[in-house]
Amino acid sequence: MIANHYANEIEQFDGQSAFWWDVNGPFKTLHQINPTRLQYITDYVNIEGKTTLDVGCGGGILSEALAKAGAHVTGLDLSEPSLQTAKLHLFESGLKIDYQQQSIEDFADMHPQSQDVICCLEMLEHVPDPASIVNACYQALKPGGWLFLSTLNRTPKAMMLGIFAAEHVLKIVPKGTHHFEQFIKPSELVKILEQHALKINDICGMRYNPITQSATLDHQDLDINYFIAAQKLDNNSNG
Repeated sequence: MIANHYANEIEQFDGQSAFWWDVNGPFKTLHQINPTRLQYITDYVNIEGKTTLDVGCGGGILSEALAKAGAHVTGLDLSEPSLQTAKLHLFESGLKIDYQQQSIEDFADMHPQSQDVICCLEMLEHVPDPASIVNACYQALKPGGWLFLSTLNRTPKAMMLGIFAAEHVLKIVPKGTHHFEQFIKPSELVKILEQHALKINDICGMRYNPITQSATLDHQDLDINYFIAAQKLDNNSNG
């Protein structure tokens, strides 16, 4: 049942793949929050020249922002149509990004301890086993490398604003994008991270303003969207 649901998730993104770079289309909120997402990452690490993995890259919105900032980017996704859109957009942007239709689990098996930075943003709430994703990200990280995660908190506020308001009232997110039972509490995600040799450096909320169509970071409010920044302990660390 979970596998079928996951297939439906991929199918939904397949159907919207042509609109990834339409700034007024179904992914417009991703375009609007992307500067804030990049800011959160670059506040912790200078990504220029760093091997950087974008897990669940979709049409490449974050991947291109990372590449523009100087990172050597690999983008992973299971949606072939989304990757086709991402690859086509490189002809417009002139950027160099290695897009691969591959799971993070398979990538980690083939390229262990290869990445300086791994980003998995707005993806964990769409997968059947978030712990498997985090484990693979950890395996693919170099010692000392940074892992950035973002997802939706499983709160009534997130259900009201992230699903009901966003999908049905404001219609800024396509209907059926999110499923409340797949939202993840920060404590649950921290518990997964603590199973690995990772130092959790920060947990920060993100607030989206539909009037200004922009997002801001807010360490006091984790009720809807939130980020976690963690660093893999190096081989010589006792931590």
